[in-house]
Amino acid sequence: MSLIALCFTFFYIGLFTIGGGVVAITLMQQTIVARGLISPEQFFNMVAISESTPGPIGINMATYIGYNLYGIPGGILASVFEAMPSVIIILIIARFLQKFHENPFVKGSLAFLRPVTTGLILVPVVQVFTFALMNIPQDWSVLLTLNGWKGLFDWICLAFYGVCTFLLLKFKAHPIIIIVLGAIFGVLYF
Repeated sequence: MSLIALCFTFFYIGLFTIGGGVVAITLMQQTIVARGLISPEQFFNMVAISESTPGPIGINMATYIGYNLYGIPGGILASVFEAMPSVIIILIIARFLQKFHENPFVKGSLAFLRPVTTGLILVPVVQVFTFALMNIPQDWSVLLTLNGWKGLFDWICLAFYGVCTFLLLKFKAHPIIIIVLGAIFGVLYF
């Protein structure tokens, strides 16, 4: 894929992910991974890095993928083209918002988009959870045995996930602490 094609790919992704960067993860995976530009493992590593760095995840992913493929110019251009549709659409909406604010079609469209956006956010959550905490066998018949089920989960990662969730919910641990703990765990465990 050329740099120009990459820019238009991110423009397309940005155009259809106005709801937020997390929604972009599914579309990026279908677009970037399906074309073979990066492997699924690289993609989920990029998701983890993008989630842990400041800023919108969609822009972080675009920057990281663009940089990974074409260096600094690729990172900058992919980021700009990812953000461009949102900027254009927001400028258009701001111009006409007062006129259409009470329009029943606009209200109905927004009511329809809420559950769709929720579903689009749920898909990458499940995919990252499955990728990070499960050992999916190539041969599913292995799961028919008791030992096959024991090996389905990475129990150490699952336990660490449980501890981090407990720290977040019970003690309201700051997310930076969880990110640092995750980085330390990743370095020591892998």
